[in-house]
Amino acid sequence: MIAGVIGSPLATTALQSMETPSSRAPRRILHLLAPGEVGGMESVVRLLARGQHMRGDRPVVVSVIESSAHARTFRDALAADGVEQVTLVLPGRAYGSEWRAIRELCRRFAPAIVHTHGYRADLIGGSAARRAGVATVSTVHGFTGGDWKMRVYERLNRIAFRRFDAVVAVSRPLAEELWSTGIDSHRLHLLPNALDMQGTPLDRAAARMRLDVPADGWRVGWIGRLSAEKGPDVMVHAMARLAGVALSVLGDGPQRDALHAECERLGVSGRITWHGMVPEAARLTPAFDALVLSSRTEGTPMVLLEAMAAGVPVVATRVGGVPDVVSESEALLVPSDDPAALAAAIDALRRDPAAARTRADAARRRLHEERGVEHWLTQYESVYDAAIRVAGPAA
Repeated sequence: MIAGVIGSPLATTALQSMETPSSRAPRRILHLLAPGEVGGMESVVRLLARGQHMRGDRPVVVSVIESSAHARTFRDALAADGVEQVTLVLPGRAYGSEWRAIRELCRRFAPAIVHTHGYRADLIGGSAARRAGVATVSTVHGFTGGDWKMRVYERLNRIAFRRFDAVVAVSRPLAEELWSTGIDSHRLHLLPNALDMQGTPLDRAAARMRLDVPADGWRVGWIGRLSAEKGPDVMVHAMARLAGVALSVLGDGPQRDALHAECERLGVSGRITWHGMVPEAARLTPAFDALVLSSRTEGTPMVLLEAMAAGVPVVATRVGGVPDVVSESEALLVPSDDPAALAAAIDALRRDPAAARTRADAARRRLHEERGVEHWLTQYESVYDAAIRVAGPAA
């Protein structure tokens, strides 16, 4: 039994403290992460920090990067939001220096909470914060698997979670997996991601013009990191089974060159446009007749929420937290690692645009009903309250 899971029918008790910003003093919160330019984790951190700042708290986002040019898009967005930042420019394996720097930041800012995101921040930042006597919270955005090195990091991460005062899972399957690894039930919280669209999506014509793709023709969008867990290769193989469909890929990653070579081998290169990293990609989703997620694993994918907000029909793999976000009445869901099923779903959506529109409208209604930002921020305040109680007087 997961006893402390917010909003879960698995819970036997729910957190009772639901303080509002007006009922307590402003809280200093350090968010720690090693960010990329854009991504789901980065979007969640930005939304949290911006919301906390607007509510009167004092968040500081600490970005650990390897060069001053790294993650510029993410850091510029935080600056535009008025969020205070600290940037630690360190070599990739300067773990000792990173640990000491974060401990010094805890002394400097005296935060009530250190909130970590991603395995590097969890392992190094969480340890430094505990040594400094600060309550610790980790949001688990999902596990990617990958090569042996990444699997080792993730195994160490699962062990480290047991020492956090609160651990937030962004999907129900992830919460159940974490509970099975031995995290105390009163430290584990289920809190799916919310969405706050910071810019009105462009219309179809303007979005296609921005992407420099033809104004007509049936086009699928795929947005994400070009890495194994996101399944871009599954999307490429699905394209080989589809005729008359164009694909726009927004994102970059380690599989880029291999994917280009596979497209040449399959003879689909002429129907795929590789856009690379695109700022404000969420505003461009109306360019697509369908948004496809071909992931092998997911938490609560932000790109799915963004497509729902824009009213774009969705085809997604039935993995992780996806089925908790959309049902068969709101999207077409298929098994993972199945290019034939993915292609069939895309083709079915194309052949019945009226049904696709009905599902997209239902998805948008569900998003507005279930993923409100204000309630999400209040739930995170309750997680912080719980973490401080667990940490005890030492924190």
